[in-house]
Amino acid sequence: MIYLYDNTFDGLLNLINYLFKNKIIPMNIKDSNYIPNLLEETYYPTLDKDDNLVNRIITKIGNNAFMTICHVYLSDEKDKELLIYDFLFNALKYKKNIIFMRNIESVSKCLKISKYVTHEAHKFKGFVRFQELNNGVLCASIEPENNILIMLSNHFKNRLKYENWMIIDKKRHLLSYYDKNNFYIMDEDLYKLNINYKKDEYEDLWKSFYKTIGIKERKNDKCRTNFMPKKYWKYIVEVSDEKSS
Repeated sequence: MIYLYDNTFDGLLNLINYLFKNKIIPMNIKDSNYIPNLLEETYYPTLDKDDNLVNRIITKIGNNAFMTICHVYLSDEKDKELLIYDFLFNALKYKKNIIFMRNIESVSKCLKISKYVTHEAHKFKGFVRFQELNNGVLCASIEPENNILIMLSNHFKNRLKYENWMIIDKKRHLLSYYDKNNFYIMDEDLYKLNINYKKDEYEDLWKSFYKTIGIKERKNDKCRTNFMPKKYWKYIVEVSDEKSS
């Protein structure tokens, strides 16, 4: 049986808690948008939300382990929900020591995925380039491998706390808007965008500066792409004009 949940992290945790309580081992866990094939059977249980569930999980497995499964949930991993289920299933036995049980396949995989997600988020903290719109709002577009929009929003909420800004995840059609107090993540399609960028003379100056400080004789494309992979160049102002492959 494939069990479905409401597409939220809290919904997934409540479903996993339901499975544990009823001693159910699922064949798989998918969000409610999942389309099964003719041989698959799905079930979407009606669950009562447990408002204290997250605190109980953190108390049992520790903050580091909890953040690990948070990062896995934000990843683009195909069967991430089942991985989180198995991680928490083993945590029932090992509790806070679960984070050290790398001999368990699901734990080892979750730790690896978590590292990948946090590494990409760290890169994007330096790769995000904001441009000013005619209405004064700063706007940036990204296409990350993982769903790191909330991680970037938490970073720029402190980094640009006195500005109105928005970050658009073009891959997932999500948008984060910050109003100088809080940020709100919503579907890009629900927010009617009329993006008109303000003419910015500093953009040309920045491109010129970037090219000027480069030393032709010491150019090392391999080293450069290690630090700034070409898949991210599309929205990086200083290299967006260069041919990427």
